[in-house]
Amino acid sequence: MKPISPPIALTIAGSDSGGGAGIQADLKTFCAFEVYGTSAITAVTAQNTVGVSSIHAVPVTAVRAQIDAVVTDLRPNAFKTGMLTTQELVCEVAKAIHEHRLNRYVMDPVMVATSGDRLLDSGAEASLANELLPLTTLITPNLHEAAILLDTPLSSLKDLRAASRSLVERGAGAALIKGGHLEGEAIDILWDGSEEHIWRRPKIKTTRTHGSGCTLSAAITAGLARSDDLVDAVDQAIRFVVRAIRTAPPLGEGNGPLNHFEDPA
Repeated sequence: MKPISPPIALTIAGSDSGGGAGIQADLKTFCAFEVYGTSAITAVTAQNTVGVSSIHAVPVTAVRAQIDAVVTDLRPNAFKTGMLTTQELVCEVAKAIHEHRLNRYVMDPVMVATSGDRLLDSGAEASLANELLPLTTLITPNLHEAAILLDTPLSSLKDLRAASRSLVERGAGAALIKGGHLEGEAIDILWDGSEEHIWRRPKIKTTRTHGSGCTLSAAITAGLARSDDLVDAVDQAIRFVVRAIRTAPPLGEGNGPLNHFEDPA
């Protein structure tokens, strides 16, 4: 009996040598969801649970070559982007999406470090909004990233609701605003242009959250690659990440990784 080919997903993002975030987290998550993972690495970092000691940006031509090589042979059923380091790279990724007619796109706009430092220059931030946002099926910013994209502070559930609608009005297919940084409970809001969905839960007191945003967006991408409905893909991804945080192993001396061995079912 001939084996059935699994769905394919592509991640375009940076590498995390500590294994908790970026490309490594994405590929582990794809595997957990039984989706075949492919990648285009945008940057090589030297990091662990304590911090980042070095970042080496991969040349834009090399990133584009990786994308071309993957999609012409292992065409993804869905794909995501993570950290895109420069305006030039953002524009090249947008060009590749257009030329290869890629769809089911989840954008994780990695713009702010855990320390609060901005990771992208203003040109790259503007290009994310102008070049890539209109191509997305879903954008998954946290509170700080949504505030940067919309150039307005966000501090309440009302603000999150307004932000999700503003991002869709500006071109996103749908917007999932992650409200983990709000005071009180953790709240995520999804707006798809016609319907709102809200997930609420108590906050988990832990430092083992490194790569949670990468893992969430990768889990959604995996769901879309499997042809799941967007709301179902988001729901399953949120539940997977919550369980992965709760069962995270005691690894490293700093902000540790999630449990990517968690069952997504």
